Amino acid sequence: MSCTNCPSKGLSDINSTEIIENEYDKNSPYDWLKNFPSSSDKSNLVEVSFKNNRKEIYLNKNQFNLKRGDYVAVQSDSGHGIGMVSLTGKMAELQLKRKEPYKKPEKIIYRIANKLDIEKLAKTRLKEKPVMIKARQLANSLGLEMKISDVEFQGDGTKATFYYIANGRVDFRELIKLFAVEFEIKIEMRQIGARQESALIGGIGSCGRELCCSSWRNKLDTVSTQATRIQELPQNAEKHTGQCGKLKCCLMYELDQYIEAHKDFPDILLELELEKGIAYPQKKDLLKKIIWYSLGSKNSTELIPATLERVKEIIQLNKKGIKPQFINENITENLDFTNFDKQFNLDGMNLKKVEKPKNKRFSIKNKKNNTR
Repeated sequence: MSCTNCPSKGLSDINSTEIIENEYDKNSPYDWLKNFPSSSDKSNLVEVSFKNNRKEIYLNKNQFNLKRGDYVAVQSDSGHGIGMVSLTGKMAELQLKRKEPYKKPEKIIYRIANKLDIEKLAKTRLKEKPVMIKARQLANSLGLEMKISDVEFQGDGTKATFYYIANGRVDFRELIKLFAVEFEIKIEMRQIGARQESALIGGIGSCGRELCCSSWRNKLDTVSTQATRIQELPQNAEKHTGQCGKLKCCLMYELDQYIEAHKDFPDILLELELEKGIAYPQKKDLLKKIIWYSLGSKNSTELIPATLERVKEIIQLNKKGIKPQFINENITENLDFTNFDKQFNLDGMNLKKVEKPKNKRFSIKNKKNNTR
């Protein structure tokens, strides 16, 4: 019978496989390859998943009959680890070419994991959170400017990897000694960035779906503020910032399309000379290739849309001294303004400028002064 303070309390009543699967399901919301046919006979490469969506490619030298979802004991730097098979055969080979095309995997799969291996892995999973809390306390006692984000135990329980975040270089030699005495295991310290921490923790983004970095995105590139300028997004840092405190990765998804669209537009939007007056450029829609102009004044709120082809045509006419009568007579045929108020729920809304509420304190003081 286990003691009340032991982290493995009640382990006999807990399904060990369920504990481990919950850890994998955290970063695998849907199995897109569930019904994909196996191709393990065409390649001996196998992709194995570990905690926090960490994946590595191994060699199936012993030709085990493996399928996706099987637990296997694999080679590690010291001892062995336990992971779940995520890809086999040709799919694993293509995954290796996509991520690391010049790498040749050397680590092998020892065997298919048995019941004792899975139970041991479940015990180590239960230890990870208490160890992480204690590790943070030890780091704070030494005054180190670092944050320990997560702890991952090896499958055999002989080694633990501590993931930490720090702005600069940290001398944690003394901390490793304390960890070794306190936890009696081999210690590995691994520094990660804010994006990697967000991928480890997981969460729901502003789009309402699971974070890309924690569900499917493997390569976390830096996102520059230039991506927002190219897409002409409003300069609002809060809207473009993800849970990691950095610019959202999804800002890069449509960047190539916007770069291609910019090539069709002139570097400087020129003013157009019409019979009614000068049309001033106000804004543009890159993907629809439409430019909006105000006629007669730069500060006019009445905007007239014009296609990019029509704008280029008017520029050529102006160079010849010709002033057309209209910017674009048929623009309303290309744009769908029908049911505009229904699409944006504008029925019955007052679209006038909202006036600032007056300061109550200021108005009360004025009343007192007037009465005097």
